[in-house]
Amino acid sequence: MANIFLSPAKIISGENALKNAVNEFTAMGRKALIVTDSVMEKLGNLNKVETVLKESGISYSTYAKVNSEPTDVIVLDGVEQFKKDKCDFLVALGGGSPIDTMKAIGMILSGGGTPVDYFNKVVTGKLPSMAAIPTTAGTGSEATQFTIITDTKSNVKMLLKGPSLMPNLAVIDPQFTMTAPRKVTSSTGLDALCHAVESFTSRKAQPLSDTFALSAVKKIFKYLPICFNEGNNVEARKQMSIAALEAGIAFNNSSVTIIHGMSRPIGALFHVPHGLSNAMLLKECLSFVLDGAYERFAVLGRAINAADEYDTDEEASKKFLSAVEKICTELEIPTLKEFGVDKDEFLKVIDKMSSDAMDSGSPQNTRKTVTLEDIKGIYKKLW
Repeated sequence: MANIFLSPAKIISGENALKNAVNEFTAMGRKALIVTDSVMEKLGNLNKVETVLKESGISYSTYAKVNSEPTDVIVLDGVEQFKKDKCDFLVALGGGSPIDTMKAIGMILSGGGTPVDYFNKVVTGKLPSMAAIPTTAGTGSEATQFTIITDTKSNVKMLLKGPSLMPNLAVIDPQFTMTAPRKVTSSTGLDALCHAVESFTSRKAQPLSDTFALSAVKKIFKYLPICFNEGNNVEARKQMSIAALEAGIAFNNSSVTIIHGMSRPIGALFHVPHGLSNAMLLKECLSFVLDGAYERFAVLGRAINAADEYDTDEEASKKFLSAVEKICTELEIPTLKEFGVDKDEFLKVIDKMSSDAMDSGSPQNTRKTVTLEDIKGIYKKLW
């Protein structure tokens, strides 16, 4: 069976990647809409991008209203600013939220309507040129054909997809991840781990996606704890930036599975940051799916040296799961209770969350068959 493999048209990575992207920005247009958030302004990251654009002779307008859970309202507001300020291309600066918002703005500029009009459809058409500059090593959105936008009417996190949503340019400059706080470092890093693990164990996995996923898993186990404990370690930050990119490329081509399917409803209803809700689900989700893909999880266990060739696939898989639990503990991932989610409120909406998770299609990519009742059971185990 033939496989299609997609990635950004151009990737510039490593130290000084932003400065080396000048010619690419110049070729994209004359005036950019920079899609970002207030944190990037406060940290001075926005100023770095604005300076490079100025030096390139490119005008810009800044849209810094993105929050941690981008909505259709935020997207449409950005569309209006793009039109009002007569921009002709898009630059996203930040974590997954600004990058996802940029993609959705481009989608609406191209096809009109509102984000919900694109739910459960494939986004096509020519979008304005888009450049993604990630500031966290986690979401991989700079390398994917996906965007997650909340529909404020139904309170559903919509997974929107299509090759047209792929950024034209990804600028992977580790200077930006140096400013990520410890909690953001851990949650986004484990988001990348979920991408890589789910990609490798997905029904849609293919040889090329496996190569990127496996490389990402190895890097994350080695370098994420260093980034968490030594935030100024440039080499560790650089390696995690590459790992997040690799994981993004991997799941872009093989899709995610049960963890992401169950994570989105938690984020939509309880405003738990995406990477964190993924991390909260890791143990219970992997415990459930392990016996459906022992041979795949065993490869991961041996790759990170948690297991060796003398272990059976089942033993190696279980050792990988233990390593996942250990890194979550080391990175101080809280439980739902510790995060502040009310148990009674959570249990009340399990039916809705489970239906929304199944409707997303992600759990069906899991190699082990997953039913609606299975999803409900896993949600209950989080308490």
